[in-house]
Amino acid sequence: MPRNFDLRTLVKDRRMVVRAGLGLLLAANLVMAGFLFHPLGGSVEDLTEEMRSKQRELALALLNVERTRSLEVKVQQAKVEGDKFLDECTMDRRSAFSTILGDADKMAVESGMKPKDSSYAPLEPVEGSNTIFQLTIAANYEGSYASLTKFVNLLDKSPRFLIIESLQAAPQTNGQLSVTLKLDTFIREAPGGKS
Repeated sequence: MPRNFDLRTLVKDRRMVVRAGLGLLLAANLVMAGFLFHPLGGSVEDLTEEMRSKQRELALALLNVERTRSLEVKVQQAKVEGDKFLDECTMDRRSAFSTILGDADKMAVESGMKPKDSSYAPLEPVEGSNTIFQLTIAANYEGSYASLTKFVNLLDKSPRFLIIESLQAAPQTNGQLSVTLKLDTFIREAPGGKS
């Protein structure tokens, strides 16, 4: 090789130009062969497997969408039924104590029990609600065991939502029972103030 590298003389030599061109074509063929055997996106098998995987993912996603839609329908139905239950089973705050106590006393008289004194505890808020409160009524009655069982049966069948929190019965000297009854019920209050 000559000491002085002169590009002009090499370009004039046609054999060198042809060799360089063939070298470039060989390099381009090698690059294309690499793409042929190892495509950028993957082989046909790789792409087919990836497509199947994506189809499975799509099927699972569609299943999740359907489940979510059915849950949405169930949530809406539960909300409607819950609102209906609250409307039927709760009372307005203004009339709750007198209505519940009046109904309980009426059932007591119907069963043969004699109403005595009664009281109610301060309202306690129900966890998770700003408008529903628990009302606890304590009432005393007097009567026979048979009257007491009939009274409890009437309370149980009451159209109002009543919970017997506790019932204590103590015998008296006259053969009657002295009964202390605690009833729980739920009342509603308009949001932001007293109804």
